[in-house]
Amino acid sequence: MIISRTPLRISFVGGGSDIAGFYQKSPGAVVTTAINKYIYIMVEKQFDGRIIVQYSQMEIVKHVSDIQNNLVREAMKMTGIKGGIHVTSISDVPAEGTGMGSSSAYVVGLLNAFCAYQGKIISARELARQACVIEIEILKKPIGKQDQYIAAFGGFQYMQFHPDHTVSADPIGCNAQTKKKLESHLMLFYTGLTRSADAILARQGKNVETQAETQHTLGSMVGFARSMREDLNNNDLTMFGALLHANWNLKKTLADTITTPQIDGWYALAKKQGAAGGKVLGAGGGGFLLLYAEPQYHLRIQKALHNLIPLDFGFEPKGTRIVYEG
Repeated sequence: MIISRTPLRISFVGGGSDIAGFYQKSPGAVVTTAINKYIYIMVEKQFDGRIIVQYSQMEIVKHVSDIQNNLVREAMKMTGIKGGIHVTSISDVPAEGTGMGSSSAYVVGLLNAFCAYQGKIISARELARQACVIEIEILKKPIGKQDQYIAAFGGFQYMQFHPDHTVSADPIGCNAQTKKKLESHLMLFYTGLTRSADAILARQGKNVETQAETQHTLGSMVGFARSMREDLNNNDLTMFGALLHANWNLKKTLADTITTPQIDGWYALAKKQGAAGGKVLGAGGGGFLLLYAEPQYHLRIQKALHNLIPLDFGFEPKGTRIVYEG
């Protein structure tokens, strides 16, 4: 049996600039971190030659081409596994529509587990590249590249997306004390709302291609990523909440489905109770609400958002790993 563990992520600023429609014209950039919430992939030999895939459903098939889960199917094709395998997945948080990059983490974890199952060693960069090929090129998902790379690399990263389609991952240079302080100021709440990220991102991508204003907005968000990186490298959190807030205000203009009156209401309540800034993770429309606030305001923010589910978390320094081989 092989078990891979792949971290989910939180993206702070710059999200959306990792889509090809933007970075082919102007380099994109995000500040993002892996967190200690994971997707686990278990792979073991199936003695009778069948393929069994367990996730929210169970599939039992004889041929790879018959697998309905397109991520498992394409990961098996890419790694050359023909059959006789049992694949199971478990996630620490709801697997879809949460804005934590779960789909890409799932693909990266699959590829890592399948390679280990075959005795192959593969680099983090190659795992991320292959995951991007599966999701963006083969399955034509209207998504960017940050989720695959942070799942593979882990850590607290400043990522850049270049016109030639390459990705740079540069660790944020703040010290351990600053990271701990930042963690102590962050709050996560599950809204209970799920949405199709693909639909939101498809509309956003269309706006990037057709509207100069959207391109300009994303350029401003890339500027926020550069500013946040510089502040963090100087161990300065003074403007962190303000940058989150400014980025969220711009992001809401990228597509009309990124926020809702309900989300806006929760955010306004949190701001009234002391939050300096925040955002909805991922494409928007639901999932998790991230807030930045001084610790003395956390209890009253939590009381104000009593109908949401808080989630404790920390930063994760490592990317996808094989945690069991036996």
